[in-house]
Amino acid sequence: MLEPPPGPSSRLYRPAFGLLTDLYQLTMAYGYWKQRIHEREAVFHLVFRENPFRGGFAVACGLHAAIEYLERLRFDSGDLDYLGSLRGRDGAALFEQKFLDFLQGFSLACDVEGVAEGTVVFPHEPLVRVKGPLLQAQLMETALLNLVNFQTLVATKAARVVLAARGQPVLEFGMRRAQGIDGSVSASRAAYVGGCAGTSNVMAGRLFGIPVKGTHAHSWVMCFDSELEAFQSYAEAMPNNCVFLVDTYDTLQGVRNAVAVGRWLRQRGYPLLGIRLDSGDLAYLSIEARKILDAEGFADTPILASSDLDEHIIASLKEQGATISVWGVGTRLATAFDQPALGGVYKLSAIRNRRGEWEDRVKLSEQAVKTSTPGILQVRRFRTRGAPVADAIFDERHPIQGECVVVDPVDPTRRKFVPAHASFEDLLAPVFRGGRCVYEMPSLEECRRRAREQLAEFHPGIQRFVNPHQYPAGLEAGLHQRKTEMILRARGFHA
Repeated sequence: MLEPPPGPSSRLYRPAFGLLTDLYQLTMAYGYWKQRIHEREAVFHLVFRENPFRGGFAVACGLHAAIEYLERLRFDSGDLDYLGSLRGRDGAALFEQKFLDFLQGFSLACDVEGVAEGTVVFPHEPLVRVKGPLLQAQLMETALLNLVNFQTLVATKAARVVLAARGQPVLEFGMRRAQGIDGSVSASRAAYVGGCAGTSNVMAGRLFGIPVKGTHAHSWVMCFDSELEAFQSYAEAMPNNCVFLVDTYDTLQGVRNAVAVGRWLRQRGYPLLGIRLDSGDLAYLSIEARKILDAEGFADTPILASSDLDEHIIASLKEQGATISVWGVGTRLATAFDQPALGGVYKLSAIRNRRGEWEDRVKLSEQAVKTSTPGILQVRRFRTRGAPVADAIFDERHPIQGECVVVDPVDPTRRKFVPAHASFEDLLAPVFRGGRCVYEMPSLEECRRRAREQLAEFHPGIQRFVNPHQYPAGLEAGLHQRKTEMILRARGFHA
């Protein structure tokens, strides 16, 4: 019997990641090579321009996946054969053979800095900085944005949902609605960094050690002649994992059936671990279900809810007095439902000229928020009495000395003075040096703990879902002045 041909998934996840990019990155790389500027040193920064979900913060995530990508950034023979097959409009080869030979010898030589996963971050702050040969730094753009944008978005959404739950566990149930295999696995990981307590995604559990949770669906109940029989049969099969989904037919009767089987479990030394509500008026049903459970001696049995939840619905249910104590959040978390993209960008900010001197670069726009920041950038977080008070983006060639003034990059009239005695930490840490990974990756649990602890440090106003506090994060005054002068010169004002 003939073996079936390998499917898309088995062909996609391969040792070499050189083709994980957009074509225009490779055409630019070819152009750099043709112009013999491909080895000129350049600096790029990955930033986002606005907090997601109209919120007051973001949670950095995706750096570990970016490290794995960079360690596998090369071109194998199959990649080069494919690139050699591409044709331009005239039918001629898009890339000449000498360039493909050059790519065959590709070896990462860049310095990379990154913000630790779980760090609370703000618009315009670099999450990743790449310095190295122009061709190499350019090739990284698409993949780095893909990895960091999505996971930062989902980690932020998870953090917001967890805040809404006010200390109660949140479980990520979004695999079936996620965008593909990698989308589901990445979302589960990012949601855990953001604060979720577990996932239904068994592959993510295996890969990352995330606790996995789940019992049965409506189809289990529908396979039996009655709901009571279904619950009883499940309890007999798996007495140590009984959370009964009670809304297949009549929700409150379902709760009574769960109680009946709960008594059977209790007689055999097993607790009824919970009931789950997946539809209907969750506030009303949870309150009535709680009354039934308490009256029947199951006051310690928790009520879990799902049904297209997000941070806003959870907050509303709590205001309505819902007696839910565990939250299963799926579609709106794993897909970042209300904002499907972070909008991060990757911009050139400095390049060495032919004399070996650094020259800053700035990308202009009619919209101030889209104007890039020049320089070799770092982010410094200042604290007074242990609490963050401002973040300053500065050029490492012009280090901050003493007091600092932080200028909002969109509204330069908004400024924050930071005294010289304030303590600080720089957020971008070395990840690669000369193409070699030097970063000691924290565990996933440490990343998750970092997110939780960092959010607790900041003023609670940034956690508001409506009109959140705007934390002072912007450009160091000297950098702001240099950027302004570059913009004016570029627009023809030389005074």
